[in-house]
Amino acid sequence: MPAHGKRFAGALTKVDRSREYPIAEAVKMVKQAAFAKFNETVDVAVRLGVDPRHADQVVRGTVVLPHGTGKSVRVLVITQGEKVKEAEAAGADFAGVEYVQKLKDGWLECDVIVATPDVMGQLGQLGRILGPRGLMPNPKAGTVTLDVAKAVREIKAGKIEFRVDKTGNVHAPVGKLNFSEGQLAENLQAFMDTIVRAKPAAAKGHYIRSATVSSTMGPGVRLETAVYR
Repeated sequence: MPAHGKRFAGALTKVDRSREYPIAEAVKMVKQAAFAKFNETVDVAVRLGVDPRHADQVVRGTVVLPHGTGKSVRVLVITQGEKVKEAEAAGADFAGVEYVQKLKDGWLECDVIVATPDVMGQLGQLGRILGPRGLMPNPKAGTVTLDVAKAVREIKAGKIEFRVDKTGNVHAPVGKLNFSEGQLAENLQAFMDTIVRAKPAAAKGHYIRSATVSSTMGPGVRLETAVYR
């Protein structure tokens, strides 16, 4: 669409593509260059110096963004007994072991699934449904746990999961465009700090190769990475 092309070209003129910006300045540039008529998501993409084909170089983890993602997250807790009440009291949108059958029948009205260890055997057969959608509970992500109340509260507060893809990149949302510059900067800083802490012992050379932050429709702004070497 020509109109979109002109707006994007105009946004590009506001960003020096050859420069790496400190986090606070990068966030400011992203907000200034945004042009869409909706509340865009602000994302970060980090290129890592790892080879994800080797299990000891897979980077994954979770981080609780200080100001959340700006998105309302629907949480399903698959559990039974008293844990159902605990999950509901903590703010879970759906809770109960009966959701295993609902998922088999095609129900997918949730964004995150938490499960207690005792029901994971029943979820195994749903791997082909949940796996590709990133919904399968995982102990490393804190979504297989007996403390369902804590898991639900953290997710609702802005906990996100990240995992390096096969090309060595990690992508994650760090907020919405209507967040203040300070909120976005703090979320982005928390994410970058967590990525650095997640560096595998087997990773050699420069770990953070490059990092770019952008709004959904806007141009990418390169982050200063020398501070992470």
